[in-house]
Amino acid sequence: MRENLKKIWPEIEWIKNEDLREKVYQCWEYAIEKSVLSPGDLETIPFSLLIDEEHISFMNHKRTAVQLAVKMAEIMMENFKMDINMDILIAGAVLIDVGKLLEYEIIDGKLTTSKAGKLVRHPFSGIAIADRFGLPPEVQHIIGTHSKEGDLGKRTVESIIVHHADFVSFEPFQNGKTLK
Repeated sequence: MRENLKKIWPEIEWIKNEDLREKVYQCWEYAIEKSVLSPGDLETIPFSLLIDEEHISFMNHKRTAVQLAVKMAEIMMENFKMDINMDILIAGAVLIDVGKLLEYEIIDGKLTTSKAGKLVRHPFSGIAIADRFGLPPEVQHIIGTHSKEGDLGKRTVESIIVHHADFVSFEPFQNGKTLK
């Protein structure tokens, strides 16, 4: 399992803190074990069941969001001399959708959102997974605030960056909302 994760998630290796990196791997291993999906499925399933862009895979979207977050943080640190914890940012960005693996079910050969997935969206299940493996509150905060569920609270700088990186790699594909 670990070798498969390293292939689809090379960005996890960007986390310098060994303990934090190991916990991120453990979260993904747990989620995959509990999911109807395999690591290979993540390379082929659409990045969202809400959008018809099937040529963009779950992993393509996820890795793009992480890469965007890192680039944004690097630019902000250089231009604004900001103090951004890159390990926390990367760990959070890698884990924001780990809970999605628990949302899915397959009915008649078709991937769909389960009843549990509709009731407990991935920010909540993602926090539960992260807490299970002892990830720090700063990472759990990023997971919980990356989507609309976090709009009413305050976000850390790392969470703001990840939130926007995630939406930059999602919103352009919402055909009804995007001007052409």
